[in-house]
Amino acid sequence: MKLSSPDFENGKPLPQFCAYHGENRSPELKIEDVPQNTKSLALIMDDPDAPRGTWVHWVLWNIPAETRIIKKGEIPPGAVAGRNDFGNTQFDGPAPPSGIHRYYFRVYALDSSLALPKGSTKAELLKKMHGHVLASAELMGTFAASR
Repeated sequence: MKLSSPDFENGKPLPQFCAYHGENRSPELKIEDVPQNTKSLALIMDDPDAPRGTWVHWVLWNIPAETRIIKKGEIPPGAVAGRNDFGNTQFDGPAPPSGIHRYYFRVYALDSSLALPKGSTKAELLKKMHGHVLASAELMGTFAASR
């Protein structure tokens, strides 16, 4: 599987429209080479450089298996949103308190849909996905704290 974005390159800065204190919109994501027997996709975006440990920005599951583009600022129809560490069930963008942080987008191809209620956490999603991941892909962007 492959995950990319027309809005930023792997390892490069995320666009300003993603900033939590800006437009707070997710970048467009392109998903390629999804295994043929995939039944659904899941997506997690988190920041491992947060002062109190990994900070979760976005959690989605039951994304339709045929999804190849997640449009800028949108959640794919049919997808279920989990609770991020801001306490929301939406995308919440970068807001690093200092320095440059890394933001990982990970997409997972699953062999089933998941019976998990809206607002479930990343930890609950990971537990439910266990044993169902066919493939995964990762894309990382950076973001610097405002001076």
